[in-house]
Amino acid sequence: MNKPGEIRLLALGLIRDGDRIFVSEGYDPVKQETFYRALGGGVDFGETSRAALEREFQEEIQADLTNIRYLGCIENLFTFNGRQGHEIIQLYQCDFADPKFYQLESLIFSESETHKHKALWIDIARFKSGKFRLVPEVFFEYL
Repeated sequence: MNKPGEIRLLALGLIRDGDRIFVSEGYDPVKQETFYRALGGGVDFGETSRAALEREFQEEIQADLTNIRYLGCIENLFTFNGRQGHEIIQLYQCDFADPKFYQLESLIFSESETHKHKALWIDIARFKSGKFRLVPEVFFEYL
């Protein structure tokens, strides 16, 4: 989450396998709501968004990416944990280089010592039906 008054630049990777996408599970304790988002993370100063995407996947789940293609830029204004957030997302479509990731149902990864997250494959139909919440909602335009 960004500091108050700060705009955060992210690089996220949309990985699709047939009718399912690979996403990270999040939880907002104030809203008491589970949500899902493409994996990736912050772009460091002096780093391209593509390099950040590859670094984040390597750091978080030790995965190399292939067939990386820029999709577009998304501006995301949101509220998380009772605080307003503002993100500029550089969105990429990509594939896992190692086919083993397509066989997984889910995996646990750490963004830090205290923040563990779950990544999993979810059928796109579950998002479209409203059963699961995909954020930001504009991601639907890229599916």
